[in-house]
Amino acid sequence: MAPPYRCLIIDDESPAHKALISHISKFDELEHSGSAFNGMEAIKLLNENQYDIIFLDINMPVISGVELMELQPNRPLTIVTTAYSDFALSAYQNDAIDYLMKPISLDKFTKAIEKAKTYHSGNTIKKENNSNEKALSYRSNGQTIETPLSDILYIESLGNYMKLYNSKLKSPAIIYGSLASISAEIDCSHFIQVHRSFIVNTNKITTVTFKNLTLSNGDIIPVGRKYQILLDNLPMR
Repeated sequence: MAPPYRCLIIDDESPAHKALISHISKFDELEHSGSAFNGMEAIKLLNENQYDIIFLDINMPVISGVELMELQPNRPLTIVTTAYSDFALSAYQNDAIDYLMKPISLDKFTKAIEKAKTYHSGNTIKKENNSNEKALSYRSNGQTIETPLSDILYIESLGNYMKLYNSKLKSPAIIYGSLASISAEIDCSHFIQVHRSFIVNTNKITTVTFKNLTLSNGDIIPVGRKYQILLDNLPMR
């Protein structure tokens, strides 16, 4: 079972916290992991901890919800919870995934969570960067990251998670999802699955044998028997 989504509530009113905590408690896949009663507290918690979802009020003293979104562009998935309808456009322009009006019914809360889960599990989206080079956009440790496909060495499956190995980074990125889902997003002739647990960038392969292949960084990847045929036409043998 996947770890629960860590939730942070940001609201200056205690009744709002109690209502959201009550809703969160009804979902096994959610965990109330923090509460902030103003924007300054929220920024401190966001800088010190990792969250998957934040429930953000708009009308708060010192730092409003919209201002917090502008100050924290790489924040976790954001569900706005407010008594005001005037800020919906600003919220969505700052990448809020839903906008819930108080009082928040369990039905509307449930729909917002389903949307958050879709964003989180399907967080690998093919995009184009400024140089028109294809890139992969994904969420890792609460942040949205874009990586050029040409920098990806390989992707390893770890149950409900994956490790994405980047040729320019020392440590792999941990991503929630499956090889099947990411394979559809990186629909590209330079990526093939060579094992039930591995997808590799063929441009990074240096040598291939019947049982494994070696990548440009020296990593050795196992080759599954049924995937061997996919490697037959590669020039390096």
